[in-house]
Amino acid sequence: MATRHLPDAPVTAAQATPGIAGGAGRSVRRLIVFVLLFATVTIAAIGLSGLVGRVLDAGNELAVGDTAGLARALAFTLVGGPLALVLWWFLWRGSTDAAERSSVAWGLYLAAMSTVSLITFSTSLLATASAGVDGRWQPQAFASGLVWALVWLWHQWMRHHPAKSATQLVDLAPVIGYVFGLILGVGGAVTAIGSVLDAAIGGTGDAAIAGSPWWQTTLQGLVWAAGGSAIWWWHWFRDRAGLLRSGFAAVALVIVAALGAVILTLGGLGTTLFVLLELAVDRSSSVSSILEPLGTAIATAAIGSLVWVYYRGIATRDTGQIGLATRLVTSGVGLAAAASGIGIIVNSLLAAIGSPLAESGARTLLLAGISSLAVGAPLWWVAWRPTVPVHTDAIGATGRRVYLIAVFGLSAVVALITLLVIGYRVFEFTLGGASGGSLLERVRASLGLLTATALVAAYHFAVWRRDAARIAAMPGRRRTIGRVLLVTGADPDPLVRAVREASGAAVSVWRRAETATVAPSADRVAAALDGVTGARVLIVTGPGDLLEVIPLAD
Repeated sequence: MATRHLPDAPVTAAQATPGIAGGAGRSVRRLIVFVLLFATVTIAAIGLSGLVGRVLDAGNELAVGDTAGLARALAFTLVGGPLALVLWWFLWRGSTDAAERSSVAWGLYLAAMSTVSLITFSTSLLATASAGVDGRWQPQAFASGLVWALVWLWHQWMRHHPAKSATQLVDLAPVIGYVFGLILGVGGAVTAIGSVLDAAIGGTGDAAIAGSPWWQTTLQGLVWAAGGSAIWWWHWFRDRAGLLRSGFAAVALVIVAALGAVILTLGGLGTTLFVLLELAVDRSSSVSSILEPLGTAIATAAIGSLVWVYYRGIATRDTGQIGLATRLVTSGVGLAAAASGIGIIVNSLLAAIGSPLAESGARTLLLAGISSLAVGAPLWWVAWRPTVPVHTDAIGATGRRVYLIAVFGLSAVVALITLLVIGYRVFEFTLGGASGGSLLERVRASLGLLTATALVAAYHFAVWRRDAARIAAMPGRRRTIGRVLLVTGADPDPLVRAVREASGAAVSVWRRAETATVAPSADRVAAALDGVTGARVLIVTGPGDLLEVIPLAD
């Protein structure tokens, strides 16, 4: 009998790739479950905060005048609480599995809930303490702070559990925590020092705010400063956020060191200089009115400079991308302040053409422009160093090229928009019969902005062209590889520089899960690329000093 061969049954996608389908299903399941856990924990905490607040508010009966609020708090607590505990227990039992620990959803949940609980409990408790300075008791805020502090401690315990903590996104919570603490601490310190300086400059009689003595504002600022400093210390030192150098931690460090602290310092210095210039040449307002922002400005400059010096020292010790990014962002902030000053000065000079410069408005505008230029230009000069020759390695750095293109592009866009505004004003003035003020009055602000942005765009375009010409003229720099994917557990910066120097390739770094203390030398990596060509090449270092170079197919 002849054997009949049946055609093979078609294989479905799910049958062909059960691992992929199962992995996607597990990811969706984790996402839904952790979203539900986040929601139920939040609901339970809100409900319990409401109940505890009512108990602490001993002056009122439990449900008088707010039966609906009490019912909501009971429902949130007695329904949301048990649901959160059951869901958590279900997830916690399986957290010993390596796949569960390494899931992004678990790490994201711990980071999100740790951050939300930290912000809620700290602001609530500090608001309670601040209100207590002037004799006010806030039971609801204290209850909210107490309950959310317990939620935070609970999630801190889970984050540091030796067998069940997340292995992904572990740097989010400590980095966000120290940045948040720094913001609170800086704000409180500026308020405290500013109120003392205001009282010293203007007298204690003028320092009262809304009928309160000046020292109350100082004590309230100290409360927030102490609380923020404690949060910063816990995350920076206790949670070791200061040692993290992941992508997210590096970005946060650059933002703090080169953006936030620099803006605070420049803003305080610029305002201080403006007040002093007004006192010297412009007495159109009363002395007390002129001196009003001086105390806060000095405090802002002082605290901002302290933060700047501390974090700039940490950032610039990194010889790789963090140090370069810090310098470039600092240069950008100084450039923005200087360009703003130039635009304001041009605006004020154009205003003086139509009216005497002795008039208060034009003179005040001129002093503001001088102040901004005086603080921004020196910072840009020190950070950018336009007269210092650029090293060959630095001239082709990605960060420098991105900075030049970004500054030139943004300046060009702003200049184009400003030209359109000027054209609109000219046609409006012409078609409107020359009514409603002079043409110069309508376009002087736009002309000032156009002048500043045109200067910035022209300078940075010229620098970019010069860098491009120098890169093209570099001898012995052959681009034999299009892109290198570098997988390493060690410090990638020396290896990245070696790869770029040896091949001229763009480099993408993938960090191994385990941190390596031993790695191949940069010279060995460069030697391994000798004779290797291709669009993409994979370099794997480790374990130990092992090195593998793999050209990839197109």
